[in-house]
Amino acid sequence: MASEQPPHTRPGRNASDIPQSSHKRAIFTGLALLAAFLIAAFGTESNLSFLRRIFGSFHSVRVGVEPYNIRNTSSVVKMKTPIYFLSHGGPNIMFDVEHPAYKKLGAIGREITTKVKPRAVVVFSAHWQGGRDTIYVNTAEMTDLIYDFYGFPDHYYKEKYPNVGSKEVSSKVLDALKEAGISAKGVKRGLDHGVWASFKCAFDPESNPLNVPIVQVSLFDTEDPIQHYRLGEAVAKLREENIMIIVSGMAVHNLRDLRFTFSNPTPLPYTVSFDEALKDAVTTSPEEREEALAALVKRPDARQAHPSFDHLLPIHVGAGAAGADRGERLWTLKEGSMSWAQFRFGEVPTGSALSAVRGGIVG
Repeated sequence: MASEQPPHTRPGRNASDIPQSSHKRAIFTGLALLAAFLIAAFGTESNLSFLRRIFGSFHSVRVGVEPYNIRNTSSVVKMKTPIYFLSHGGPNIMFDVEHPAYKKLGAIGREITTKVKPRAVVVFSAHWQGGRDTIYVNTAEMTDLIYDFYGFPDHYYKEKYPNVGSKEVSSKVLDALKEAGISAKGVKRGLDHGVWASFKCAFDPESNPLNVPIVQVSLFDTEDPIQHYRLGEAVAKLREENIMIIVSGMAVHNLRDLRFTFSNPTPLPYTVSFDEALKDAVTTSPEEREEALAALVKRPDARQAHPSFDHLLPIHVGAGAAGADRGERLWTLKEGSMSWAQFRFGEVPTGSALSAVRGGIVG
């Protein structure tokens, strides 16, 4: 089979002594606080429109602090986009439309485009390592595809996936990394198949286009799970700006043993044991998750499930970015020496809960 290449008044003053402007500021402060409470309690789009009509004239009044923008509910509601771990397989999954994994990736993609509706995606793939202590961020606005696999039919190398980058988002990523003390630099690079092949299944350009900028970020060139967990923590704040994080790898990934499962997709023993151990680690309490995920690489079956940890480490990045949000396994399929488990951290927003922080991205 073909292979893949190796973020008051002062005391003593009477009310009559207080200037009229102070009374106005107090009234406006009270109204702003009331508006914030109403938004937090009844923050649907229709209710927000009603509140805007009532309080809109007070937006520009200064009350000793920066004016409160009633449309920016992120400071009140603190909605965060969920994080997805996609088991992406090889590029052949793009054409195996009857495979359960192809269908599941499509379902996840529709959940993202119809419910999450991010304004941009930051993606980490198993197929891009930076330096041992340095992360690379793709700053290119127009990116080519990287065909980082060999031995497939010619038409695989002619596949296209529409995509565009974003200077704004890549700058946010670089700033978040540097703020966290992580060495980072911008580079111009195409999208590898860990991104575009899985995205072509999840976000079919004709039936379910993503239509938002994609910025790819590298992993470290190490197998340190804690280092990658910290990488996720560094970019977590991007989620509050309706920028979604996707991490792409594989729950179990042993290409060497594929030859033993060509005619029989029955999962190998380590596929079963590691897949369930991964689920337990991801779904444990957020307070214990970092330690649980770090322990995975020390399991006796770890090197069988992942001869190299490049396809496992993206989930450490995703878990780090999840913070206090819980992880959930959405689905799994153990198949030979591979597992197609798909995970999500955090909740899918309901209604238009994230609409207040949507908006265009400047490329």
